Amino acid sequence: MDFNGSSGGGSDHRQIEESKPLLGEMSATEGNKMGAAPCRRALLHCNGMRYKLLQEGDIQVCVIRHPRTFLSKILTSKFLRRWEPHHLTLADNSVASATPTGYMENSISYSAIEDVQLLSWENAPKYCLQLTIPGGTVLLQAANSYLRDQWFHSLQWKKKIYKYKKVLSNPSRWEVVLKEIRTLVDMALTSPLQDDSIHQAPLEIVSKLLSENNNLTTQDHESIIVAIAPLLENNHPPPDLCEFFCKHCRERPRSMVVIEVFTPVVQRILKHNMDFGKCPRLRLFTQEYILALNELNAGMEVVKKFIHSMHGPTGQCPHPRVLPNLVAVCLAAIYSCYEEFINSRDNSPSLKEIRNGCQQQCDRKPNLPLRLLHTSPDLVSQEATLTESRLKPVIVTSNEIHVEVERNNTTNQKMTANVGNDSEPNLIDCLMVSPTCSTMSIELSTQADRILGCYVEILKMLSDYDDWRPALASLLQPIPFPKEALAHEKFTKELKYVIQRFAEDPRQEVHSCLLSVRAGKDGWFQLYSPGGVACDDDGELFASMVCVCNNVHILMGSCYKTKKFLLSLAENKLGPCMLLALRGNQTMVEILCLMLEYNIIDNNDTQLQIISTLESTDVGKRMYEQLCDRQRELKELQRKGGPTRLTLPSKSTDADLARLLSSGSFGNLENLSLAFTNVTSACAEHLIKLPSLKQLNLWSTQFGDAGLRLLSEHLTMLQVLNLCETPVTDAGLLALSSMKSLCSLNMNSTKLSADTYEDLKAKLPNLKEVDVRYTEAW
Repeated sequence: MDFNGSSGGGSDHRQIEESKPLLGEMSATEGNKMGAAPCRRALLHCNGMRYKLLQEGDIQVCVIRHPRTFLSKILTSKFLRRWEPHHLTLADNSVASATPTGYMENSISYSAIEDVQLLSWENAPKYCLQLTIPGGTVLLQAANSYLRDQWFHSLQWKKKIYKYKKVLSNPSRWEVVLKEIRTLVDMALTSPLQDDSIHQAPLEIVSKLLSENNNLTTQDHESIIVAIAPLLENNHPPPDLCEFFCKHCRERPRSMVVIEVFTPVVQRILKHNMDFGKCPRLRLFTQEYILALNELNAGMEVVKKFIHSMHGPTGQCPHPRVLPNLVAVCLAAIYSCYEEFINSRDNSPSLKEIRNGCQQQCDRKPNLPLRLLHTSPDLVSQEATLTESRLKPVIVTSNEIHVEVERNNTTNQKMTANVGNDSEPNLIDCLMVSPTCSTMSIELSTQADRILGCYVEILKMLSDYDDWRPALASLLQPIPFPKEALAHEKFTKELKYVIQRFAEDPRQEVHSCLLSVRAGKDGWFQLYSPGGVACDDDGELFASMVCVCNNVHILMGSCYKTKKFLLSLAENKLGPCMLLALRGNQTMVEILCLMLEYNIIDNNDTQLQIISTLESTDVGKRMYEQLCDRQRELKELQRKGGPTRLTLPSKSTDADLARLLSSGSFGNLENLSLAFTNVTSACAEHLIKLPSLKQLNLWSTQFGDAGLRLLSEHLTMLQVLNLCETPVTDAGLLALSSMKSLCSLNMNSTKLSADTYEDLKAKLPNLKEVDVRYTEAW
């Protein structure tokens, strides 16, 4: 049977239906009486029930042709009707069966359905729907009243959406179109169906309408936006609609629609969006909205109030997705400012070629000019270069990029060592080589400069919130900005505020993000250090990143006392550190003293130069005298000796141990037991001053990973170590691989994993006695 209707009567019915209001009350069908059995139409009451939109389901189907003769009336009576089970699918255009046979041999187009009614039989109640089609009726029988109503509302929805798509696909008069859009929105808001598509379908219809009609006036734009605003309260706009919103923000940033309608939409996006990578136009719309706020009279004050509204009035933001989404918007906006320069990379030397000082032609267009400046590493001459470079900045446009590279002796040695290495050179090494030379000065367009200023200010605002700062530091730790931005003086100067906020934060999870995210990659610490491309303050920010802020150790306490960190400074930043110490910077004086104390510097001449630097200032002279006193005491301890074995009483603390070790000579101490005391990792800085220590018992103490890492760097001659029932984990135990003299190791009841245990066995050749009971490796 063909339910799409090809007869003249069917065509008339469809024409009548198309002329009805789309949301008008469904009138009773006329002239479609059903055969013999009397029936009554059940009234649909709004009882507050909610239904899920059906896409498919099992249902009984019966088709009744309109009786035209007495015999056909008998054949269509209820006693002779035949019901067929079908699995129906409610597609976008029609109702179809998974088994196209019998009554459902052909699909039923929504345009052929003239009416949908609920039916209830008097004698034998059945849960039926009546679909009126040209020349007959289709009955659908469900298992219960809820399923019947669910099918009813789903069919009604599919039928109306199909008609709206047709009506709004060929608009004639925009005032009529606007009225239909409002009616469509009301239908979606009052529908008893609960499904994402209920609100998304009208938005997609309007989105398609706008994308296909570009001749709308600004007033038409605002009228449509206001009409669909109720649907946007709980739904993201589709991609094409985002493009329309972006266009409106750019063309009319001061429109009240931006504030009144777009604000809740953007707030919802920032609170609930999970991945801008899947919805890039949502990010672009958010970006344009913020720029529109910046165009208002109050400018950044409005943006600041918006950011505050996203955070909330309390000290803790209740929406965990707001910060990552805001940062993603900022990063994308900043990237777009330098996109013109980034696109020119195809014609510029690669990072490896810049570092190696060579260029491969390889079918390349004419290379952008590259200037290599080799100068003396003398610090005074570097200061002279600073003045000259500031007087003669290099202007970079999309057509010509000048890169000024100044290398000192250390950098030249690194460059020579890396010749032939195919790995990508370090980003910051390619951008900078001098503490004073301005690598590159970029001129942005007026629009790009405005965007850059707005979104860097937003990053500053984000860094002012204490609860957001740890996550913000973590997101920015890998330095997610293009190298063109890092070479732009204005950008790095403005971003300096954010880095300063990280450095001032006493929480380790914040200031530790200033370091590189992994070995071989530079971080903000290197970028803003003397010699870094972003350093413009002679090392003040660098000093604050490792100095004492109000007598509270920040970075110093967590990382810079380690030999690895001091070695890195000695290899790469010794000259700038000496210069800052020469100018009386207390942090740099402490660093130089620690380098001498831990024998970081092997060269005698360099040691004498450091000593001369320390003695040139009052603070340096005082600290160096204290260092000399400590060294004399250490030599005295080693000469006089002292006990070879020592056991601390139970419940002793770090302070008790410190007082004990400072009260006498322990140069010969070989066996120290701290078992069942209350010592922590903080006592490690005292333990490393015991040069003869060979056996250490830390059983049932609070000694953790941090202390274990410090011991592994200094007590390399330790032979016996008991860590039973301590809170150490794999992170600290792995550091023991450098203690090659270990022959007995007790890790009973620790968080040792099997992989770490195997790694330790492979790297500790002298290990003979191991206790791993009650661990994962047992």
